[in-house]
Amino acid sequence: MPSIKQFQVTFDCAEPERLARFWCEVLGYVVPPPPEGFATWGDFHRSLPPEDQGSWSACIDPSGVGPRLYFQRVPEGKVVKNRLHLDVRVGTGLVGEERLAALEAECTRLVPLGAVRVQLLYDGNDSCIVMQDIEGNEFCID
Repeated sequence: MPSIKQFQVTFDCAEPERLARFWCEVLGYVVPPPPEGFATWGDFHRSLPPEDQGSWSACIDPSGVGPRLYFQRVPEGKVVKNRLHLDVRVGTGLVGEERLAALEAECTRLVPLGAVRVQLLYDGNDSCIVMQDIEGNEFCID
């Protein structure tokens, strides 16, 4: 069986474009160009039936290394903790106070974007900060 070469991470959400733009800011990702024949994503979405307009969005790693993130509108809201979440790796290789400072700096950057700090997990050496995105999806600054 051949190995999988690519995958995307899909988020169920209420506002796909808004959530995609949030994650672009968090990860340094970009919104991909609109499909051929359309000058903007707005033009593309207006070409769809009204019920499908704005029903999805995506963002990609401009370097092509990270997975594509896909956001799809669903009718139900989030009601329980995620079973899967993203770890935003800003403290790799750091320990103790140096690691904690890097995580806190990233948290300070993300809160004005709409992220919510939930909990600091710190044992004096290892640490992470549990956060929520603008629709309440949990993620960690790690």
